[in-house]
Amino acid sequence: MKTAARKRIHFVLQILLVFFIALPITMSASIAPQKALALSNGLSITPPMGWNSWNFYACNVDETKIKTAADALVSSGMKAAGYNYVVIDDCWQTGRASDGTIIADPVKFPSGMASLANYVHSKGLKFGLYTDAGYTTCGGRPGSYNHETQDANTYASWGVDYVKVDWCDNGGMDPQTRYTIIRDALANSGRPILFSICNWGVNKPWVWGAATGNMWRTTDDIFDYWNRVTWIIDQNAPLANFAGPSKGWNDADMLMVGNYGTGAVTGGGMTDTEYRSHMSMWTIMASPLIAGNNLTTMNQFTKDTLMNSEVIAVDQDALGRQGVLVSDLGGLQVYSKLLQTAGTRAVVLLNRTNSDSNITVNFSSLGLGSTLAVRDLWAKTNKGTFTNSYTVNIPSHGSVMLKLTGTETTTGSIVSGKTFRIAPKSTGLSVAVDGASTANGANVLQWEQGIAQNDKWVITSTDGGFYKIINVKSGKALSVENASLSDGAKVLQWDFGSTGNDQWQIQGVGQGFYKVTNRLSGKSLNVANNSLINGGTFIQWPYSATDNMTFQIIETDITYEAEAATLHSLSTESTNSGYTGNGYVAGWNSGGQWVDFNVNADAAGTYNLTFRYAGGAGTAGRYLYVNGVGVVNNLSFVGTGSWTSYNTVTVPNVQLNSGSNTISLIFDASKGSANWLNLDHLKVSH
Repeated sequence: MKTAARKRIHFVLQILLVFFIALPITMSASIAPQKALALSNGLSITPPMGWNSWNFYACNVDETKIKTAADALVSSGMKAAGYNYVVIDDCWQTGRASDGTIIADPVKFPSGMASLANYVHSKGLKFGLYTDAGYTTCGGRPGSYNHETQDANTYASWGVDYVKVDWCDNGGMDPQTRYTIIRDALANSGRPILFSICNWGVNKPWVWGAATGNMWRTTDDIFDYWNRVTWIIDQNAPLANFAGPSKGWNDADMLMVGNYGTGAVTGGGMTDTEYRSHMSMWTIMASPLIAGNNLTTMNQFTKDTLMNSEVIAVDQDALGRQGVLVSDLGGLQVYSKLLQTAGTRAVVLLNRTNSDSNITVNFSSLGLGSTLAVRDLWAKTNKGTFTNSYTVNIPSHGSVMLKLTGTETTTGSIVSGKTFRIAPKSTGLSVAVDGASTANGANVLQWEQGIAQNDKWVITSTDGGFYKIINVKSGKALSVENASLSDGAKVLQWDFGSTGNDQWQIQGVGQGFYKVTNRLSGKSLNVANNSLINGGTFIQWPYSATDNMTFQIIETDITYEAEAATLHSLSTESTNSGYTGNGYVAGWNSGGQWVDFNVNADAAGTYNLTFRYAGGAGTAGRYLYVNGVGVVNNLSFVGTGSWTSYNTVTVPNVQLNSGSNTISLIFDASKGSANWLNLDHLKVSH
């Protein structure tokens, strides 16, 4: 966690980061860091569980509150459910003694930390404390810089079992270096102490964290509102391959379940439906489960959510695999987590849209057989045996969490003509065209998912079991440079031809993964040098069952963010909540203002155009052009009531050309255009 001022700074940095994600920059794969050997201290074999003081109390923490929390963990049943760490966050310390020893606030903690640790231990629980790797903590208290060994020894003498180390006031230091020093100090303290790295994902701790800590924060702080939860999901979910019992855990931050906007952290609270989805996703992602609510005032729904034994069992499954995104169709998402028992999966069906919707999980996409037993983990009921798929209606922002039981099999074949993201198992990053280029010869590299459509591909069968893989942004094909047959030949984009170097066999290898093999050379798609970071390039190489040659093929839809379109006398904003991507095009209401979307269609035909928008109180009108021809004189965007409430309007059966198309929304008073409109995105579908 951080102070409010620092939060604003880091929020701005996150926005800038997301902007650059949309337009990849080539980076040298030869300098990409590799995973180090894992820290071996015998702790956190499964994701840690417990309670932390910050989300509810922030700096308003004291000895009585901590004792009360420990008592409540036991009396509520939380301890029996697995929550066994009681962690005091920032503001417990006041300074240092003349010899440098850290001093606990004598007013807030009159009995001292050793006594408080003994109290927590007497309840059968473990005791944790917070510090910072920098000069001062986020609350302005003494940090551990130049006192690492002294502090570690002090914590050990007090009986501390868990140390969370933040990243404020770090003076621009290298996080890996700083946290390695703290790791060694804790290791030499004479007491087993779980090490929680909290540097908000700076310098990709998932790459080096396994050799350094037991868990590492992957994002900036969580807040108590839905859009922040989904933002964290999108940052954390792709990092699945970095987590596990022999590695450590991707920490998605502490739980907000049960706060309802009453805690000390930013946000007006969430609905019960949203809190349950929050819990579903933290467990499917194998995140540490660190509660942050008032344990003495939990309502029954909060208790049932935090203490559902079947849901917790997914998080604590001994195999320790983090779940992965399987499909994402307009915010209707399917996540799958491999479990220890062969032939089983935990699945979350998550509805991120603003209306009730059916979501389907296709069994073959998980690497399971056609007939499965389905159990609903929140309802704790068996739903029966189903063939090929299971569909359920889910409320807006809601989720269903399932356990599927059947047999392992080869992952099912790709459905021709659909749109997919292609992600190496090793990194979870997306196969993307460098710089969102539309030019022949542009490099193909791995990058975080963006909004420019250069990381989405239409996969269409050709003949003989092969496919062409066409980039949505450029309309060009994934190809091997110069039709080379050589090991290490570069993979790039080029106009689709007839030589076979731009056709690929996509074969399931089980557990939801695929290998991708070139038709001409017989060699497979490979992340060069096993790069683990943005910018790693792709080559062809003789296939081996390594993670950098194993891929997820994630079904998605084609959504064009308005802020990434060509804007004429318009600007973008991100001040209102609820938008997708990085923001929206701010309302326009005068002539000479319009938006051009460049849409690539795999084939000529009729498509549905769906615009997502916020419209305030009045109805707005816009003139719809497609490839320079007027389609709708006055397309009506009915007011949504507020600038944070969204709706969609669909224009069906619009004729598009094969390849590039320009779709324009224009303010034209002569055609009836009127009123302000915030435009979020355009979705193109059959």
